[in-house]
Amino acid sequence: MLKKIFYWTLIISLIWSFNTDLVFAKTAINNQSQSIQPYLEQFQSNVTEFTLDNNIKFIVMENKKAPIISFVTYVDVGGVNEPDGQTGVAHFLEHLAFKGTPEIGTTNYEEEKVILDKLDQVFDEIKEAQQANNQEKVAQLTTQLEELNQKASQFVKQNEFGEIVEIEGGVGLNAATSADATVYFYNFPANKLELWMYLESERFLNPVFREFYMEKQVILEERKLRTDNSAIGKMVEGFLDTAFTQHPYKRPVIGYETDIRNLTRQNIQDFFEAYYGGSNITIAIVGDVNPQEVKTMAEKYFGRFPSSTKPSSVSIIEPKQTQTREVTIQYPSQPIYMEGYHIPDLNHPDYIVYDIMGSILSDGRTSRLYKSLVEDKKVALTASGFTGFPGDKYPNLMLFYALSTPDRTLDELQTALHLEIEKLKTQPVNQEELERVKTQAKASLLRGLNSNAGMARLLTEYQVKTGDWRNLFTNLDKISAVMAEDIQRVAKETFTPENKTIGKLETIDINIQ
Repeated sequence: MLKKIFYWTLIISLIWSFNTDLVFAKTAINNQSQSIQPYLEQFQSNVTEFTLDNNIKFIVMENKKAPIISFVTYVDVGGVNEPDGQTGVAHFLEHLAFKGTPEIGTTNYEEEKVILDKLDQVFDEIKEAQQANNQEKVAQLTTQLEELNQKASQFVKQNEFGEIVEIEGGVGLNAATSADATVYFYNFPANKLELWMYLESERFLNPVFREFYMEKQVILEERKLRTDNSAIGKMVEGFLDTAFTQHPYKRPVIGYETDIRNLTRQNIQDFFEAYYGGSNITIAIVGDVNPQEVKTMAEKYFGRFPSSTKPSSVSIIEPKQTQTREVTIQYPSQPIYMEGYHIPDLNHPDYIVYDIMGSILSDGRTSRLYKSLVEDKKVALTASGFTGFPGDKYPNLMLFYALSTPDRTLDELQTALHLEIEKLKTQPVNQEELERVKTQAKASLLRGLNSNAGMARLLTEYQVKTGDWRNLFTNLDKISAVMAEDIQRVAKETFTPENKTIGKLETIDINIQ
């Protein structure tokens, strides 16, 4: 039943959301010389923004065409912000944010808390015994830890937070952690605004990181599935570790296995206190809302958060690469080729040029890589490229990747890929192709606005990463301004041997006796 409600909610929002407002912006797509400014002005008339005394930023957009509200809580913290030796802590915290509070998720928090504290004590003793190589004591303490986990679980009301949301008509409850940010989101019927205010404020004001040691095993299994036992996972981890030498973009968001195993509940608490303050949180609310009502409720519920200082951005600067780097991984899988080039961050004036270059090379079946590598030369089953790998808040990578066909080698694929990259450096893009790609880029950007949830995600991301959500729309003007000579200039500057990192996943046979 819940799944049906979700699909109907999604369909309704897609049909009704922003159709009137976006028709003006869509008209601008077909008129390359026309500025988006008039359409931005009309759009922003539906947006209200305010900042609480504790610096929590709210962006509210009215869309009364369906009785639905989408909520996004954007926390400006991701894998790049993790302390050395604690990789994975941001992702771990995201998991625990669904475990509840002293009131939600427990039958008796006072008794539960005693056992949670005892669990932490025993885990610290296990680490000491491991350092002393006292395996007998490790085994005894591990058994004790398991027994305490069972005792603690007797107080836990499994997934009570999610059940409350579901019972009250909420859908899409989820979260995501990236290198740059942690985002929490779900949708509610319009008459549940205050319930969302209570639930969301409570879980970030009074979180209880219960089931910590059980969730650790879940995350370790997730890492095993997505990285250790995954060809592409191993390739990505090895590639990033090679392409970056100092910047934390080199580290996996899920964390290294050893770090995950050694994380403590105190590590989670310290990270939470450092990065989940009001100055680091931006919230977008999009749908059938009254902005003044939102502000009144926000002051009541989120105004309870203490004031905080905005955490410092990552200050580590990746040294300029001076020679080609290469990593080769062997795995029983389809061969994979990866190639990356260092590029600037999202706010650099040329970043939109990189996006357009990526579209020319790899957007759809009309793209150069698909037509050349897949259709004509048949050296690849698929080939693509994109910017912002593994994030775009800081200088990052433009990545190309491809899967070779069974009868062709990775070297042949590499040669074919380079021919297409070289063309961008030596031959100006013809105007017809450029206009087609620019139109596709604008349409792709606007597709993200076709639902309350999509709009809320984009508003928060652009607000945090660029300093103003309005840059979401001025990006359309930037797309229009890209010229063929810009592409050729940036290609020559970027696609050089000394700026290149190569990754190859080679197939090996495993003989089963």
